[in-house]
This record gives sequence, C-alpha cells and structure tokens, in this order.
Amino acid sequence: MGVHERRQREKESIRANILDAAFSLAKTDGWASLSIRKIADAIEYSAPVVYDYFENKEAILFEISLNGFHKLHIELLKAQKKHDTPEEQLVAIVDAYWNFAFKNKEYYQLMFGLGMQCSGKGLMKEEFSSFQDLLYDCTYDIIVKKGSNPDNACHSSHALFSAVHGLISIMMMRNDDIPSTMNKTTLDETVAAYIKSL
Repeated sequence: MGVHERRQREKESIRANILDAAFSLAKTDGWASLSIRKIADAIEYSAPVVYDYFENKEAILFEISLNGFHKLHIELLKAQKKHDTPEEQLVAIVDAYWNFAFKNKEYYQLMFGLGMQCSGKGLMKEEFSSFQDLLYDCTYDIIVKKGSNPDNACHSSHALFSAVHGLISIMMMRNDDIPSTMNKTTLDETVAAYIKSL
C-alpha cells in the first residue's frame, strides 16, 4: 500500500471514529450535551483535529442523521418487499417505521429534531422522504384499486404520515404516562381505518 492510500485510509478511519464517538456519547448523555470537545476527548485527539473533518457540531449531526435515514430506508424497503398487495405493504411499512423509531431512538430524535433542533435544515436527500413516498405509493395503489379519486392520494398519505409521526413523538417525549401498548393499538386502528376510508 502506498503512502497516499495509507493516509486516505487513516483519514477515513478518523472520520468514522468521530461519528461513532458522537453517536456513542449521544446514546449515553443525549444529543443536547454533545460537544466537539467531548468528541475529541473520546477519540483521544485535540478539538482542531475534529474540525479538520467537520466544520462544526451540526455537520456531524447531519452526517449521523443521514446514516439514520439510510438505515430507515433499507428497513422500509425490506418490509415492503415481503408483501404483494398495497394494503399489506402499507401496514408493513408503517410497522417497520414504528419499530425503527423505538429500536433506534437516538437516530429518530436526531432525524426529526425531537427535543432538539433538527440537523441539516435545507439539505435534503432522497432518503429523507422515503417513508412519505412509500406511503403515497401504497395509498395511490389502494385508491386506484378501489376506484376512488387518485387526486386525494397526496393529501391522504400526508395525513397518515402526520398521525404516525405524531404518535411516535408523543410516545418518545411523554413515555412515563402513556402505556406503549395503547399507542401501538391506536396506531394499528388508525392504519386500518385509513385503509378502509380510501
């Protein structure tokens, strides 16, 4: 391996370590307490080294949120591919989204700015709208199948996204006084009523 390749690999390793350390610190202490200084201490480098790789803390948060959206996108596609009808696909996609949110709380909170400022405002990537796009596709297919007006697909799918995201947000921000089974039951009933209403 040449000197250039070795340096490039070392740079990639340090960059990955910065992201891993930031995510690990957030899991322990929360996103709000994350700082460049803490990340530098965790990887045993000085703060200026971190700034060599990322302009600021927000750039680190944005990169981690991208990883989260990519992971979510993969889970949603996996769920969709397991089913044939748009109704089954819709239920599976919503369930996969719900499960991702609670298995990956730190990612979800960062991705959607729960209890903090959302990172990467204005920097949209394809994966950001993956859930909404899949909801729309299933909704459109169900509407066409039922012979209803497909012009309503956009509005309807946005309403469902809002309901699902709202339930997750309530659950994450107020988990002490709301039983988890109640919210999941509410979610299942909402999706069933939604499909019936199309």
